[in-house]
Amino acid sequence: MPWLVITGVLVAALSLRGPIVAPTPVLGDIEADLGIGAATAGLLTTAPVLMFALLTPVAALVIRRAGAEFALLASLCGILIGTFVRALPGFGSMLAGMIVIGASITIGNVVIPVIIRRDVAPERVATVTAAYTATLNVGSLLTASLTAPLAQAIGWSAALVVWSVLTIAGLVLWIVHLRRSARAGDRYSGTPAPAPAVRAPVDVVSLTGPLPTIVNGRTERSIVRRPITWLLVSAFGLQVAMYYGLTTWLPALTEDSLGISVAAAGALASVFQGAGVAGAFVVPLLARFAPPFVAPLTICTSWVVTTVGILTAPDLLWLWLVVGGIGHAGGFVVIFSALVAVSRSDSEAAGMSALVQGGGYGIGAIGAPLIGVIHEVTGGWTAALGFLVVVSVAYGIILLTATARTREAR
Repeated sequence: MPWLVITGVLVAALSLRGPIVAPTPVLGDIEADLGIGAATAGLLTTAPVLMFALLTPVAALVIRRAGAEFALLASLCGILIGTFVRALPGFGSMLAGMIVIGASITIGNVVIPVIIRRDVAPERVATVTAAYTATLNVGSLLTASLTAPLAQAIGWSAALVVWSVLTIAGLVLWIVHLRRSARAGDRYSGTPAPAPAVRAPVDVVSLTGPLPTIVNGRTERSIVRRPITWLLVSAFGLQVAMYYGLTTWLPALTEDSLGISVAAAGALASVFQGAGVAGAFVVPLLARFAPPFVAPLTICTSWVVTTVGILTAPDLLWLWLVVGGIGHAGGFVVIFSALVAVSRSDSEAAGMSALVQGGGYGIGAIGAPLIGVIHEVTGGWTAALGFLVVVSVAYGIILLTATARTREAR
């Protein structure tokens, strides 16, 4: 049974980032067909990120009321519904579909760590979590690289619907798991097993993708008075802004800068997602075996190198995207390892995790539309990339300051 659970979680993970990334290779076609500007098109990736910020506490409530298994089933059903709503004519339908997808993914984001830590043997939690994180990036890789060729063959709207196949596969596996569990006499009382304490047993590898589980919704007042909290909120927010800003506009930027086809631009941009698969495993090893300052310094440097490299040497775009993809995956390790280290209790860790996620995703949601506005106003990508360079430098300063304070607190 655990292998069916693990397989179900990994297949479900293919639908927890891919639907957000899927429209990005064909944003130019979407803009042209729907008569919208770049800033408006950027809302298609902003809407799901806003849902992450707003609905994480609601997702925790859904899990407590419905149970972990049925919460994941509801998540996949919502993603499937949102995918078909997004395919209806008009920008309003697309945006509504992305909101439904984002809200549904939020439930999956919160419930899968609960399932992993409850049903997987303790010695395998880190491995399964790393595999889950890598699979998130595989889903993004598939949609980023193949949506444009599919769109050329069947149209961009139908191409977006094709990815519902992954969601349906996840649904089928999870329904099989539920039926087998029911036959085995398992009971779903509506209350998942308590998550392990956040502080002591958390391995840094388990923080690369799923964020620390929100144990309860109460945030202690002391959290908001601690400077380290706001440093971590800012660092996470800037990282999310850079990630979704680049993810949204990389295909269009690549097509314009290198003069290649839409399909080739999408394939090249997918390197950014593919490198995250490696980063989910490689960077945690660096964090574990190197001196404490090496991991955050490496992450900060990778983002600066990525943004400066894309601006100054676009012909080497593949290299900058590899560096950035690994840096993005590793950034989660650094930020949430720091969060765990400075928390003085389990409830404080849970509350700080909720604040960092909510505030960070709220900040990060402005990245894609703001880059779209800059591109639309200037008519090129130089100013937008210059903005990303500034953000990457600010991110580096904030993250290094946060990790320095973390070492002082130990």
